[in-house]
Amino acid sequence: MTFKTKESRLLLVLGSFLIANAILSEFIGVKIFSAERSLGMEPVNLDLFGQTLSFNMTAGVLLWPIVFIMTDLINEYFGSKGVRFFSILTAILITYAFLMVWMAMGTTPADFWINRNLDNGGVMNMDTAYNAIFGQGLWIIIGSLIAFLIGQLVDVFVFHALKRKTGEKSIWLRATGSTLVSQLIDSFVVLFIAFYIGKLGTADQWPMSLVLGVCVVNYIYKALMAILLTPLLYVAHNQIDKYLGEEVSLAMRKEAMEN
Repeated sequence: MTFKTKESRLLLVLGSFLIANAILSEFIGVKIFSAERSLGMEPVNLDLFGQTLSFNMTAGVLLWPIVFIMTDLINEYFGSKGVRFFSILTAILITYAFLMVWMAMGTTPADFWINRNLDNGGVMNMDTAYNAIFGQGLWIIIGSLIAFLIGQLVDVFVFHALKRKTGEKSIWLRATGSTLVSQLIDSFVVLFIAFYIGKLGTADQWPMSLVLGVCVVNYIYKALMAILLTPLLYVAHNQIDKYLGEEVSLAMRKEAMEN
């Protein structure tokens, strides 16, 4: 067995969860849901940059908090090199996943599979539905990949800058602080590329006021989740320290600061 040490098994688990959640979020993200109505509330109408917006979110945001936590844990125990490695690997695998989906969309459907009878008496074209769900726009894919990589690199920089100032104390500050900064950039970059640059000169191009407004709405959610999940980060730290042992854990955290 290759992963014989506790350190290598820990890296495998953290990296696997980061990659799995990042890829899944790309595919479930095609659904837009109302956060307020999902919680049994009426939509909150916010006036932002001249736009009236509610918390209508892509379902992908449900998994991104897990990506934040995995990133911070890899940062803590394996350093910036570990985060950069998994960030690049994740981007490559997301690209690979989209290519495989694109190939699947191009196949000819079996006749018996195309039409499905619905309970209300209607008929759904399964091939059309399949392509509509999985066929995300090229600029959305490009925007999400670039935003992910930039966000991860910013997260690494801020995380280690804060840790150099605070040492082993204030886990909440470096973890939550790095997430708050990186996700502000991530939220803007993906929307700017996908709906402003990607739609440039077309009727579907978002005005900058809408890009900024939706960015703020997304960021409010991400910031709130980063704060709410801080206790979970402490629980994960404690469990990892117990798993590794105090001496090994401390040595890994010190080495991570040098990477």
